[in-house]
Amino acid sequence: MNKFKIEHWVYKNILRPYLFAIDSEKIHDQMIRFGELTENAGWFLEAQYSYKSDRLKRSFLDVDFENPVGLAAGFDYDGHLAKTMKHLGFGFNTIGTVTAKPYGGNQKPRLLRLVKSRAILVNKGFKSEGATKVAKRLDAKNLQGHTVGISVGSSNIPEVNTIDKAINDYVFTFNVFKNKPYVKYFELNISCPNTAMTESFTTPQNFEKLVSAVSKLNLKQPIFVKMPNEIVSKEAESLVRIGLRYRINGYIFSNLVKDRGNKYFVKSEIEKMEGYKGNFSGKPCTENSNKLLAHVKTKFGNKVVLIGLGGIFNAKDAIQMFESGADLVQLITGMIFEGPQIAGEINYQLSIGK
Repeated sequence: MNKFKIEHWVYKNILRPYLFAIDSEKIHDQMIRFGELTENAGWFLEAQYSYKSDRLKRSFLDVDFENPVGLAAGFDYDGHLAKTMKHLGFGFNTIGTVTAKPYGGNQKPRLLRLVKSRAILVNKGFKSEGATKVAKRLDAKNLQGHTVGISVGSSNIPEVNTIDKAINDYVFTFNVFKNKPYVKYFELNISCPNTAMTESFTTPQNFEKLVSAVSKLNLKQPIFVKMPNEIVSKEAESLVRIGLRYRINGYIFSNLVKDRGNKYFVKSEIEKMEGYKGNFSGKPCTENSNKLLAHVKTKFGNKVVLIGLGGIFNAKDAIQMFESGADLVQLITGMIFEGPQIAGEINYQLSIGK
């Protein structure tokens, strides 16, 4: 029995019952604080949780990835774990989503577990300390050798209430980070479903206005656009075509699920979510993510670099996304449900070909 199976068993049978008895957001915040405290114990964390092999290394868009399994945006909002996640076996990790202005988040509760459905209701609404404060924190960390990205969104505050104001808000955050040597890539989050903006950047007209403005920044880092989950293939194709015109080659499929009639929800659990605002991560995202990956990869081939996201709980799930067209994968919910060894465990299975 390899170390990952032992760690997985300990987490699911001993640690998780205790952790899941605590409020989701409270335990999340505690784990963030604890994780930051361990950032200088890399040797210990890597011995416990990481798996390394030259076979796992990837390079896309002039960015080197130690392995193809990354931490998605939405877990480490403000960069506390920027140094820690590599030691847990992740080949890359995204901070954020970061916004220009600080926002304390939507009304609680904004994180609720659906254990049988393997999903989490999320309603943070771009909770962020703001770009300037996050950058100051990251400046103080030694991130040499880490593949760190910044997810950029527009501030979820009343003053940012038009497309043009939101674009200016995005641009501010890009400017804060664009010359930081530790930022290896950006994510452009156009698809957060939990903000107050009535207009969306997922329409072709608004998306083109946004990417046109971003292209004028002459960023040296590549951009991955985080795409919505519940979008038809032709709509996704249209947005990718626009992005490619502005030399944006990276796309992430996909963000959260809105549809509470999704067949992957256990009826008794989703019924208990009535009255709670928010959308869902985890297994309900998987089917659409794979469909969109397959469609876009078929249409655009090597013109695009795709990241698969949504419902990865094990190596089998990751392999399914690679087979659908993903070049890299990301996860959050899988780590919460399966344990901190998940990236190392998936990488081990990928390396030995199982």
